[in-house]
Amino acid sequence: MTLSHYEMPLDLALKYNGWQDKRVIDLFVKFAKVCFENFSDVKYWLTFNEIDSVMRHPFISAGIIEDQTQKLAEAEYQALHNQFVASAMVTKLVHEIIPNSQVGCMLTKLTTYPATAAPGDVLSALNKNLMNYYCADVQAKGEYPKLILNYFKQHDIDVKMTSLELRTIKENTIDFVSFSYYMSLLAAEKEDGLEMTVGNTVVGGKNPYLETKDWGWTVDPVGLRISLIELYDRYQKPLFIVENGMGAKDTLEADGTIHDDYRIEYFKQHLSEMKKAVEDGVDLMGYTSWAPIDLISASTSQMSKRYGFIYVDQDDEGNGTLKRYKKDSFKWYQHVIETNGSEL
Repeated sequence: MTLSHYEMPLDLALKYNGWQDKRVIDLFVKFAKVCFENFSDVKYWLTFNEIDSVMRHPFISAGIIEDQTQKLAEAEYQALHNQFVASAMVTKLVHEIIPNSQVGCMLTKLTTYPATAAPGDVLSALNKNLMNYYCADVQAKGEYPKLILNYFKQHDIDVKMTSLELRTIKENTIDFVSFSYYMSLLAAEKEDGLEMTVGNTVVGGKNPYLETKDWGWTVDPVGLRISLIELYDRYQKPLFIVENGMGAKDTLEADGTIHDDYRIEYFKQHLSEMKKAVEDGVDLMGYTSWAPIDLISASTSQMSKRYGFIYVDQDDEGNGTLKRYKKDSFKWYQHVIETNGSEL
């Protein structure tokens, strides 16, 4: 169960500019306590969905009103710090309230490769990946990376943090690392001439070695294995893939069937690479796809960008019966679950 999944109360955004204000921390802890007391049968918890996304869409993730914020970058990093503190506090709280409970952080895994072997491109990719890891670093290791603290100094970013807050973060690290994975991108020292494409709320270089699907997202199953190995090597904590899938245009046939072999192939490839990572020694505690049922895509606000194993009769304008139909991928994935992945 995720405590915060892009659901910042509008009143707190208007009163405090969202998570930029430390007063929101205690309000979140009170909210979490109510959740823990009322859903004590839940053993696995996430604090903030794709916490790193504060830097990409600050209002959606943290309730920061951009046109009313003087130093946006500083506000974003302050909001992240306040969320780190809140995450640590509720991690301690849930361990006290629910025996044997576990808490994870949730990262948008934006796997980035260098566009070429040129050292400048390699450095550019390294920097992007380090910034992507930063939020998980704090929550999993219990302290700020020194490179990030130096980045704050270089860019005149003043994040208000107390010794008590830092001690709270240090003493209450998360139990596992969860993440979303959809695609990979390229980075270059100079992006002139680099063909660009979109990804999960980001834009990056398009990899000529990878297939792209509708809406331009690349398909990189091996990238999932790479991501698993990198994350496990970095944190030495169990991993949980909590989002993985592809948006596609599905066709509802006259007989009520949807033949989505492309979706089956996508999941088959990714689950195969996931198994290889486990064989390599990665401690992978779970996997959930995005999403079981068609829903409005967060990245494009479209119903026609379909992710589910279940088709929902609704178009981009909201018209339709909302009747549900099982796609071919439904029965395939049902069998995968029944065999615990041994038969893909």
